[in-house]
Parts: sequence; structure tokens; C-alpha cells
Amino acid sequence: MAGSASTKEFRLGVLGSGEGSNFEAIVGACRDGAVPATVAVVLSDMKEAVILQRAREAKVACAHIEPGKFRTKLDESAEAAYIKALNDAEVDLVVLAGFMRILKGEFLRAFEGRVVNVHPSLLPAFPGLEAWKQALDHGVKMTGATVHFVDQGVDNGAIIEQEAVPVLGDDTPEILHERIHGAEHRIYPEAIAAIARGEIALRGRRTIKVLP
Repeated sequence: MAGSASTKEFRLGVLGSGEGSNFEAIVGACRDGAVPATVAVVLSDMKEAVILQRAREAKVACAHIEPGKFRTKLDESAEAAYIKALNDAEVDLVVLAGFMRILKGEFLRAFEGRVVNVHPSLLPAFPGLEAWKQALDHGVKMTGATVHFVDQGVDNGAIIEQEAVPVLGDDTPEILHERIHGAEHRIYPEAIAAIARGEIALRGRRTIKVLP
């Protein structure tokens, strides 16, 4: 079971590297009561990331933590620093919002079954970078957004929510990406709310909704 139905405040730790539009959708849904949780902390590997500015504007605790020497993942000391910051904030769920580092090993062991991500395609189609461009290049008529648990694979964890987005004949990568963002902003808060209410259970690679 991911999440808990207890009366304790359900706390989110958000990791992001860029603009933070999903963070904005999530924190707004928390404050509107649509998500029974609070964003406890926002962490970024990029010192000038817009997500940090958005967090400050929303009066959410935030910090830049250096990622270390690697380009695509956290080094050992950085990983330990992220784990400590999230534990200090007493987070129940780690929410990736455009975090451009692959999380492995000790981090996923520290938050086993408690890390989620949103990906701009209907997984398992088009994992990896720039999935909207992959969809256009492949010529599909439908793509979308997927919320999933994070495991040791890349965009490979159990799927929680999906929403389809049509690919139109005059779409550019930018236009299609913006339309996918709209789907992400709808389904990510919904998935987090279900986890916070204790409604999501894992059955192998499948997730099912259960009564808390």
C-alpha cells in the first residue's frame, strides 16, 4: 500500500530542475483541498531553477542542493544530502516534477514505493527524453501523460494514472508539449490525492484503487 489513511498530515517533497508548472498545479490543488496533503519542501539540482522561485512565491520551504560530479544522476554525497533534506521535512511521498536526474540505489531504497513521476507520453511508449518529439517523429495519432511509481528502470515503474492527448496534423513539438502539460496538470494532483487518501495499492506491476 502506498500512502496512509491516518489523520496525520500527508507531506510531499517535490524535486524539480526547471519551470515547475507541475509543482504549481500540485501546490494549488493542495491549498484548494483537492489534494489532502501539503508540500513540505521543494529541492532542485539547478540553482536558478524557476521552480525554486515559484516555491518562494508560494511560501514553501525550498533549497538548491548540488547534484555532484555526474551529468545525469546524483553522486553519493548529493544523494545523501537529498535523502536527509527529505527526511528532515518528514515527507510521506517524493514527487518528481521535471527532475532531470535519474534516481537509483540508496535513494529509492530510502523511499521505497514512495516516489512518483509524471511522464509526457502514454507509457510504455516513448520513455526517456523529449517524449512529445518522439511521438511526432513516430507519427502516432495519440499520445498523452502518465503518472507512475519510480523504480530502478527509466520511466518503468507501475502506472497510476494516464490521460490520452490527440496528436493533430498541424502540431509542432511546442504545441503538442503544451497540450500534454495540460493533461499532466490534471492527472498528477489526482494521483497524489489518491495516494494520500490511501486508495492506491500495488499488485505486482499493476496499481489498483482500494477503499482506505
